[in-house]
Amino acid sequence: QVQLVESGGGLVQPGGSLKLSCVTSGFTFGDYAIHWFRQAPGKEREGVLCISSNRGTYAYLESAKGRFTISRDNAKNTAYLEMNNLKPEDTAVYYCAAPAYCGGTYELWGQGTQVTVSS
Repeated sequence: QVQLVESGGGLVQPGGSLKLSCVTSGFTFGDYAIHWFRQAPGKEREGVLCISSNRGTYAYLESAKGRFTISRDNAKNTAYLEMNNLKPEDTAVYYCAAPAYCGGTYELWGQGTQVTVSS
């Protein structure tokens, strides 16, 4: 059974940092990309960053460039999204998914983790 479990969200002040984790099971982690996306209330889902199986990274969110970093630890079947200099507009539920490659489709994702940026 494929599972993805996001964690690490929380309430942070503007300018603060968070590191999200995506712990996976039920598939060969190293063979898949990991795609982080987010969804804010009343807004459409938007891609954030993706890391391929060979660790190439792709940014889908212009505002994330220079602030967010994606990484993966294949030994732990875990991917990370490190977010710095957070802004109120980053407030959203963050999800991870595992497409075969960055830009590919995906059908499963976790329950998400809430990130709230507010003073």
